[in-house]
Amino acid sequence: MQRIVLTFGLIGGALLAAMMLATVPFQDQIGFDRGAIVGYTTMVLAFLMVYFGVRSHREVVGGGGVTFGRAFQVGLLISLVITVCYVATWQVLYYGFVPDFLDKYTAFALEKARQAGASEADLTRQANELRDFAVMYRNPLVNIAFSLLEPLPVGLVFTLVTAGVLRRSPGQPGGGA
Repeated sequence: MQRIVLTFGLIGGALLAAMMLATVPFQDQIGFDRGAIVGYTTMVLAFLMVYFGVRSHREVVGGGGVTFGRAFQVGLLISLVITVCYVATWQVLYYGFVPDFLDKYTAFALEKARQAGASEADLTRQANELRDFAVMYRNPLVNIAFSLLEPLPVGLVFTLVTAGVLRRSPGQPGGGA
């Protein structure tokens, strides 16, 4: 199981990290709205490795069968490996190459609120909240915690769906794959 988890987790993590490394330098050209779309689309592609990893585990280790619980366990471990790769890549990028990321995001968010018709009081309140968040985000532990919250829900959804789809008794014909 460990080999399958690491293999598929690192493939998914490498895909997610490579796409982040390829797109973050062009954040100004891509924009925050499209950047989020690109980022979450890449997460979906990376977390497909959960499906392939659980299916591999079912066929190689489980003799064609896997319980929901075991499938969930394997999928969750693959998701965690992918997520750790994402977080590690973000830490390197944020602290090494884009320490002004939150300054740019703050300007974007305030401009978007301004265009939506926010009052000056609302803009001031939002600016203060974003400033406070930026101070908190400079702490590496807080940064890691928030970074974990981006891909992990996607991984959990993929894990639950995959465990449900691929569960089957050994020797059971057909099944989820």
